[in-house]
Amino acid sequence: MRTALAAGAGVGAAVTLMLAFRRQRHQEIATAHATHDATERRVTELYTKAAEQLGSDKAAVRLAGLYALERLAQDNPGHRQTIVNVICAYLRMPYTPPEPTPAPDPGRDRKAALRAARRRYQAARADIVLPAEPTPQQESDDRKGELQVRLTAQRILVVHLRDDRPADQRSTLPAAPAFWEGMNLDLTGATLIDFDLTSGHVTTAIFDKAAFAGDARFTGAAFTGDAEFGGATFAGDADFGGARVANHAESYSWPDGWRVTMTPEGTGSLVREGADGVPAGED
Repeated sequence: MRTALAAGAGVGAAVTLMLAFRRQRHQEIATAHATHDATERRVTELYTKAAEQLGSDKAAVRLAGLYALERLAQDNPGHRQTIVNVICAYLRMPYTPPEPTPAPDPGRDRKAALRAARRRYQAARADIVLPAEPTPQQESDDRKGELQVRLTAQRILVVHLRDDRPADQRSTLPAAPAFWEGMNLDLTGATLIDFDLTSGHVTTAIFDKAAFAGDARFTGAAFTGDAEFGGATFAGDADFGGARVANHAESYSWPDGWRVTMTPEGTGSLVREGADGVPAGED
């Protein structure tokens, strides 16, 4: 009887322990779900606020929005591709870079002032109210401010797409914390200024009909998925030296003067063609 009572007490204790464990487990799961939901709500709020800042008419506010998105992506890897998509969409918006500031010309400025005064005089005689027009300096400042915003957007992309690990050690060496792996770029029709993707590592990269102002550098870049440059224009030099292509497909399109040669390891290497069709640097 004592043995039976002891056994029964042991079973009761085990059942009580099991029930306590299940209650604790349920509480932990509920707490984890509540924490996850709160985190997602916070991320959504920050994302929405930063995205709204990109629509501001003030360059400084747009810059703040970009930096907020960068910080959000760095802290939340699951949202990185979405934020990269937003930055790419911003760069795809129409834009004309500012013209270089002309040298002072007293004669030209005097003629422009006389023409403006003549228009005001004629309008006053005809009792016509001329609409206010932004001064050339105001227009220039707006375009220069937008230029800084776009350069910052490009910098955020290239900094976080750069993988400085040697190609043969990427499977053994850990990536730098700032590297965002597996990103896709869609910069179709974008205007890019001095774009520098040196040592960049991306999956899909679409630059169809993109306009590259200044020099474009893709030295040592790696493309593991589709890469398209169909219809892209280059105002300056374009350097693809050392760029690599994995899973090379015939459908890929590269800028004029560049082609892919296959390496013994099965990857493609971009090389420049000479005037005679021979890759530059080869006899």
